[in-house]
Amino acid sequence: MEIKYDLSSYTRVLKLASTPSWEEFSRIALIAGAGILLIGVVGFLIFSLMSFLPGGV
Repeated sequence: MEIKYDLSSYTRVLKLASTPSWEEFSRIALIAGAGILLIGVVGFLIFSLMSFLPGGV
């Protein structure tokens, strides 16, 4: 493990990185929120289905 090489790699990545615009950030947040909501709804539907079936939880 070469510390000098690692530090130069980290520096290069930080120089290439940029702060996203507000439009880009809000679009990413909206997509992530929709994904979380979708997974929650699917989980709730599976739980509800298993609760009503005979021999369910």
